[in-house]
Amino acid sequence: MPLIEQSTYTASRVFRNGHINCIYAALFRSLSSVQYHRERISTPDGDFLDLDWSRAGSNQLLIVLHGLEGDTNRPYIRGMVKYFNNRRWDVLGVNFRGCSGEPNWQVRSYHIGETGDLRQIIDFSKSKGYKKIALVGFSLGGNVLLKYLGEDKHQVPDEVIGGVAFSVPCDVKRSNLEIDKWHNRHYLKRFLITLNKKMEQKASAFPDQIQLPKKMPRDFKTFDDLFTAPIHGFDNADHYWRNSSSLQFIPTLCRPALLVNSLDDTFLAETCYPFELAKARANFFLETPDHGGHVGFVSKNSDGHYWSEQRAFEFVESIY
Repeated sequence: MPLIEQSTYTASRVFRNGHINCIYAALFRSLSSVQYHRERISTPDGDFLDLDWSRAGSNQLLIVLHGLEGDTNRPYIRGMVKYFNNRRWDVLGVNFRGCSGEPNWQVRSYHIGETGDLRQIIDFSKSKGYKKIALVGFSLGGNVLLKYLGEDKHQVPDEVIGGVAFSVPCDVKRSNLEIDKWHNRHYLKRFLITLNKKMEQKASAFPDQIQLPKKMPRDFKTFDDLFTAPIHGFDNADHYWRNSSSLQFIPTLCRPALLVNSLDDTFLAETCYPFELAKARANFFLETPDHGGHVGFVSKNSDGHYWSEQRAFEFVESIY
């Protein structure tokens, strides 16, 4: 029964506020020592993926997936890269399509349920000779990770040992209702500034496939109804959210996976804490710290690492 009832994460007083924990980790953490080597690979549909390597000379690899409108330079990605590098793991940071600083070439992009690109990246990593591959994902990237491990066991190679997912809106529809509430509106506004800008660029590049409304979306439902769903083959936002939610794939996880969702994460709905599934599924581990915010988990220590990095490493080391 892998329900972890006592989390080891403790937050100092100021960071017991979920918003402060989230914002501080995103804006005030500096990790300048991480060095990447970028490699671009082609996709079967004539597009590209930009991958950032940070090697330690190992035959074991961690693949890290960022959140919505993130990239491999986000502090939570760089912190994870540094922690695993220092413990003799190679790390591959994934920039989802359109997130590497250059627009992707096709009308389609990335989304919260897109696992095809991850499958290609894992196959590509296997070709480099890695014997063990672990996954870590944050928010949107965590949903992709869980969906990948649960949707088709036959497409998960033996080299993949499992993964860790932090701050995951695994019930996408209900979480999107949460982020639309007043106390999350500043986050929503920031997301939509960059999402809308990217769609304006897409409309310019693909005028026959994308038509812009008079007013650009101010919420995820409108954005996904207008853009994400039709571009990626869904009927509407509800169809996209329903098919993409990783919650439905947790019962069929084919590798051990740890989900860490803090109880003060203002992005998450109540259904994103699937306690009963953790009690009933051998491959699903659930940890719900009282604090941590959304992709926060700020820690104060002499090494400068965050608890999330230590926790991911402990879990990965425990499953092989």
